[in-house]
Amino acid sequence: MTPRIIAANLVVRLRSFSREKSAMFFTVAFPVILVLVFGAIFTKPEHMNFDLPVQDLDQSTSSAQLIKSVAVNGVFKTIPIPSDAQAIQYAKDHKLNLVLVIPHGFGEMQARRLLQRDGDASVVLTYIYDPSSTSVKTKLQFLDSMVAAANQRMSGTRPFITMAEQSILNKKYRFIEFFVPGIIAMAVMTSSLSGALNINAELRQKGILRKLATTPITRADWLLSNILYQLVLAVISTTSILLVSYAVFDVRLSINGWLPVYLVLEVFVFVGIGMMLTPIAKEAESAAAAANAFLFPMMFLSGTFFPVEMMPGFLQKFARILPLYYVNEGLRASMIFIDNMAAVRCAAITGGVAAAVFAAGALVTRWDRGA
Repeated sequence: MTPRIIAANLVVRLRSFSREKSAMFFTVAFPVILVLVFGAIFTKPEHMNFDLPVQDLDQSTSSAQLIKSVAVNGVFKTIPIPSDAQAIQYAKDHKLNLVLVIPHGFGEMQARRLLQRDGDASVVLTYIYDPSSTSVKTKLQFLDSMVAAANQRMSGTRPFITMAEQSILNKKYRFIEFFVPGIIAMAVMTSSLSGALNINAELRQKGILRKLATTPITRADWLLSNILYQLVLAVISTTSILLVSYAVFDVRLSINGWLPVYLVLEVFVFVGIGMMLTPIAKEAESAAAAANAFLFPMMFLSGTFFPVEMMPGFLQKFARILPLYYVNEGLRASMIFIDNMAAVRCAAITGGVAAAVFAAGALVTRWDRGA
């Protein structure tokens, strides 16, 4: 093993990387864009705000108070629509997915219920909605909770059962804090597997790998320089993701010694898988297809974008045999839950997989076969 040769090969790879705009984009910019997009959507779900068109057919003080109470918690911004309009047609014409209609006699019925203690006095609020809308269900849930609260206030009795929430964590975390570790794992996986597979397939297609046998570089030098190159890219990608997450979304994650451990283990895992796939990918074009066949199932089934628990049972079992699942779980255990036992368990599993696939990948990387 020659450090000078390893360093020279690493410098060549880094210079090549700096000239490849697409590689730089997918290594640095693409995961950052994902963080920005998903962070902007899900960072503060507790501050969701919806427009709620309201048609007040009663035009009374009571109906005005009801409209005001609907908007009091900031979830809805009420927008009046003409009382003489046909509500269904108005919703179609203006592409509204939900309209609340307060009927005639609302104030009168409320007075009978509150002042005359008439238990039979009631009123029906009409929801006109578009069932094809993805957001209308959430709006209806908020409206139903508000109506339930109003009924409870009017009844004048305390509810028998109430709910109180208590988190298993000492502090409150947002979606973005759970999302960032998964994006780090995904970015390192994509860079390591695609990088190892694509460069080996390209050099094999050009016959360069076979010619390396006539140079001073050994197979160990070649493999170690590739590992160091992917580690450099992993550090660059992870640093970019964390800087953007902290600067834009003010995330609160624990950055400790587990992060570099998982970066090293993950690079070995996916560089090893990339080397194992090299003999299968005869050409550079087929290398991309082979990489995607591994990347996309792990990307979407390993808990990167949504919890594994949301999937059917058989997919949950499949997810738990994917190495990216344990990287995701380990990073979240160390960066969010501060659970060292879980981090050790996931690191041990990831390390075992890394040793196995990297050893297998090193065995199939042969100069004499050009692969």
